[in-house]
This record gives sequence, C-alpha cells and structure tokens, in this order.
Amino acid sequence: MEVRAILVTGGLGTRLLPFTAYTQKSLLPIFDRPVLDYCLATIRAAGIDKITIISNKFIDQIAHHIGSGIPGEQIQYVIESNPQGVLPAISLARSHHQDCRMLVYFSDNITTENLKDEVERFTHAVDPPGCVMLGRKEVNPEAFGVAVFDGETLVDVVEKPQHPPSNIAIGGIYLYDETFWSKFDHVMSKEPKNNSISDINRIYIKESKAKLLSIGTDTWLDCGSPDSLLKAANLAKEGKLRPNSQNK
Repeated sequence: MEVRAILVTGGLGTRLLPFTAYTQKSLLPIFDRPVLDYCLATIRAAGIDKITIISNKFIDQIAHHIGSGIPGEQIQYVIESNPQGVLPAISLARSHHQDCRMLVYFSDNITTENLKDEVERFTHAVDPPGCVMLGRKEVNPEAFGVAVFDGETLVDVVEKPQHPPSNIAIGGIYLYDETFWSKFDHVMSKEPKNNSISDINRIYIKESKAKLLSIGTDTWLDCGSPDSLLKAANLAKEGKLRPNSQNK
C-alpha cells in the first residue's frame, strides 16, 4: 500500500513573532535554506513522492518556493484558513489520504533520521502495520508528548505533562497505517474538543500496534523558537544538517 505524506506547516507561530506576521515559520532560514527544505529532505529521502502541504494565509509563499516539486513528485496545497489545532489541520488533507498509509510531519521538526526502511516496511506490509512514533531524549520533555514505560515496554503517552514520567519526548513525526482515520473519528467524537494526536497514538499503543523509534545519535531539533533556529543554523553551517540536494 502506498505511503503518502502530510506536511503540516500551519499554526500562528507566536513564538517567532514578529517574523511570522509576515511569513510562515517554515520559510524562516536555517543558515542558507528555509526550514521547509529540511522537512522535505526527510520526506524525499524516505522515498515518498506524494505530499500534501497544509498551511495558513502564507501558503502562496510556500507554493512559490516549492512549486510542483521535483520531477516525479506530486505536491498538493491545502489552506488552513482558521487554525483550530493539530487534528483539525490534519483533517484538511483527508480527501487525499483515505486509502493509503501516511507519514504525518509537523514542520517545526528537523531531523537527520532516515525513515526509508520504515516507509518500505509500511509499503509492503500485507496487514495494517500500526504506527511508528519517533522519540528522543529531552532535558525538558514536558513541552511534548511523553512516553510512559513499564520496564522497557511502551504502555502510554501523555501530552505535555507537568511531571513527565520519562525523558523520552514523542512529537512531530509519525507513520500511520490505514486505520488512522477510524481512530481519528473516534477521538474527535469525544469531549472535550481539545484532543491531541497523542490520543490517537494511545489507541495504537493499547492495541499493541505502536512502535517507538529512537533516533539515537541522529539529530532532531524543534525549530519553533528563535533559540532553536539559531542552534539549527549553526549545525547547518557546520554541515551537520543535510538538506536534500534535490530541493529547489
């Protein structure tokens, strides 16, 4: 079954004001390339060539930069006219992702992790393969979804806890099988309406269909703040981040 990508570049970008009053945060620079190029590099390196980009009022700027993508690629643009959270944003791409497996990628995230093996596993799996969540060690994991373990077994994930049960942050890059949308509908039917993607991940975990992929020594940065953009720029200047040479 084909794996397609949803690249979520919406939101208000309040941590990056005043710059995000004039452009989308994924177009801000990391040294000599915008954040968006690094996101696309990871998606392309995984072998995915059908990508839906969700963004806000600055989507025209993104479309001007990316255009129709590289040869053989299909790029679709969807506008998030009224930001209402992560799950409503993802739902905007639903019509393009009903009968496939998906990489869901939030553009705050820059990683050097290569997802090609996992994408190939999802492509060739006969039965629904569940989900894959990338995890990384964080000094302050309370800003993310946080993994809960029983010994070495992943048993839950909690969203932005005041008292994190571990230092393993989960957030921003996921692989999902074709059962995603039924789980999505179940979560969205519940009250209150401030549900997060962690609620979907918890269903996969309860079904024993979730895999936690630790990035190990590879780089993973949250580029949603000025400090993290500066850190990423320094790494890029040192050649430790790798934007795909096929990016436009």
